[in-house]
Amino acid sequence: MKFSVDKHDKYVTLKLEEHKFTNDNAPGLKSEFYLLNAEGFQNIIVDLSHVTECSDAQDLSCLLVGDRLCKSAGGLFIVTGINDELASIIELSNIFQSVTFVNTIEEATDFIFMDELEKEFRGAK
Repeated sequence: MKFSVDKHDKYVTLKLEEHKFTNDNAPGLKSEFYLLNAEGFQNIIVDLSHVTECSDAQDLSCLLVGDRLCKSAGGLFIVTGINDELASIIELSNIFQSVTFVNTIEEATDFIFMDELEKEFRGAK
């Protein structure tokens, strides 16, 4: 499985560099979520912009693992780079009801920084 990881202070971006999202690469992605969470990253952005094929919504269920890990750590799990084919599978699977989807990485980072600011303001009171 090919992917890249870009670590920042408040978040990490994981970019899947495969054209197909299958049951072959989903377990590796899930393992990476556990590793990143164990390293202390509570905000994870997953970029699926390279993915053009996904034949089974079950393969996308690994995203729910990442979402659960981030939420339990008090963070955010955001998926970006969804094309039309993936969007229809995501809609059928109802994953969108749990996982946050945005259009670009920039939107995802803005979302994370706004959430971090909100936490700081709430904690200051």
